[in-house]
Amino acid sequence: MKKKSLLGLVLLAGVQAFPSPAPAQSPVESFFRGRTISLLVGFAPGGVNDISARVVARHLPRFLPGAPNIVVQNQPGAGGLTASNFLYNAAPKDGTVIASLDRGSPQLAIQGDRDAKFDPLKFTWFGSISSYANDAYMLLVNASGPTKSVDDLRRAGPVTRLGAVAAGSSNLVFALVAKEVLRLNVDIIRGYTGAAPMFLAMQGGELDGQVVGLSSTRAGQPDLWARKLVRPLAQFGRTTRLPELADAPTGRELAPDEDARSLVAFAELPFFMALPFAAPPGLPPERAKAYEDGFMAMARDPAFVAEAEKLGLDVSPIGAEALRGLLARSAATPAAVIDRYNALLSPKR
Repeated sequence: MKKKSLLGLVLLAGVQAFPSPAPAQSPVESFFRGRTISLLVGFAPGGVNDISARVVARHLPRFLPGAPNIVVQNQPGAGGLTASNFLYNAAPKDGTVIASLDRGSPQLAIQGDRDAKFDPLKFTWFGSISSYANDAYMLLVNASGPTKSVDDLRRAGPVTRLGAVAAGSSNLVFALVAKEVLRLNVDIIRGYTGAAPMFLAMQGGELDGQVVGLSSTRAGQPDLWARKLVRPLAQFGRTTRLPELADAPTGRELAPDEDARSLVAFAELPFFMALPFAAPPGLPPERAKAYEDGFMAMARDPAFVAEAEKLGLDVSPIGAEALRGLLARSAATPAAVIDRYNALLSPKR
């Protein structure tokens, strides 16, 4: 008995001296572990795209196998098109480069814009952290100015100067919709690099207003919004008025006829994929799934939601399949509506 006990102790010691090997990592985990991922943003720092991307960069690693580091890189240009074109055509297709894309860029490709050198349905979409359920795109002016309501913009008198970014940007699109489709008395001053520089121009008297997101304003300009130094006059990206902006009519309400309403509806489709994230086409399927699953898990995580909402972001996520459905709806728009929309955005305007 003693010999057997001694033998058992020797065997046990051998097991402890040579512990079982750690479970093997999956190929996806092996790829991500210790790696740094670049997250591109197609706009200058300070706007909602940049703010939301930085929140995602802080939280998404927790939901990816191997917990890689994610670093934001701003790549402004052409109203977000520069980043979209780079992601599609030049970025590595291995998952080391992802992007927060401008919601309007995919629509440019559907319109046939020659500068949109990509097929939006071929991006590796993860989803969007916002479907605009609790957000709105506002025609916003300085509260100190003479314009108190959208009715003031329907009358002859001093022209309200709205700032805008480059062709294809949402704020230029809806500034043009306000002027040419809704026939509001506004002028458009182009060439700004984002919402933050336009807010500075508003405070300096260079501009009277801009068309900008509610969440973007709350996140990027919390003091201006809290002190009511800016006034919303109209709201886009909504089929009904957001309760918080109950006095500001929707673009569809302001449309003078059915053709105008159809055009406004087409222009608004990108809002329902308000803050989309993607990788290049051709990503290995197992990495694409890791990104999609991780992104949606992050978007529902209480810590992520709390930080995003504290920054004023609308968190109402949709997945990649729903996002592709929105793009398909956009592509199915009657050609006559798209032609009129393209004419509206013509460089001659």
